[in-house]
Amino acid sequence: MIGLLYPTRDCAEDDFTALAGCLDARPGVEFAYVPWTRRTVERQTAATAVHELGQPDRLVRAARSFTGSPRVVSWACASCSFIDGAAAASSQTAALSAALGVPASSTSLAFAAAARRLGLERVALASVYAPELTDAFAAFLAEEDIATVHAVSADAGSDRDLARWPGERIRDLVDAAQSPDAQAVLVPETALHTAPLLAGLEELAGKPVLTSTQVTLWHCLRLLGRPAAGPGLGTLLAQPH
Repeated sequence: MIGLLYPTRDCAEDDFTALAGCLDARPGVEFAYVPWTRRTVERQTAATAVHELGQPDRLVRAARSFTGSPRVVSWACASCSFIDGAAAASSQTAALSAALGVPASSTSLAFAAAARRLGLERVALASVYAPELTDAFAAFLAEEDIATVHAVSADAGSDRDLARWPGERIRDLVDAAQSPDAQAVLVPETALHTAPLLAGLEELAGKPVLTSTQVTLWHCLRLLGRPAAGPGLGTLLAQPH
């Protein structure tokens, strides 16, 4: 079973379960929630809020609420795992692994691992965030030797707003992020419903499109030594690796 730590209850968990059901590995998925506090959401900047939510001690407390026994766990929130850079992202997963005794990842570390697996050095970002958070993700990727050659920032609303985005709006964001200099387009947001769009997004972009749901599950299974694949799920999941 894959244990996913998630920031907003009843948001886009069904995107993870839908994608898991399309994989040949058919992994089970369980969610535990890292709650936003009133003090956190009232902070003046989004960067401060996501920094507070991703503190390792908060993640460990939330992870103790899994009812099952996950064999791998991931902090399934892109912004909260890249905001303070690669070292902080590694600290989050180290704390989770030490507390639960299983391998741990995060959405941001999964993006980096997926990019390395596909040999990507130059990417474009289809970001739903404000520019300051988009820049923070680009800085995180730069630490992993992945250059951002183009980025768009939708400066969208809350997780719940994003979970209601129709497919056409996601396609428009990916289309706006395209660049001939990029080897792939990255979509860093776990509140978007992207599982049914993967093949179409790659056809639109003419190159691999990596989404948060996709890379998070892929990396969890890879950490378990269970490479997964499924038809119509994009380049990363086209064959087990």
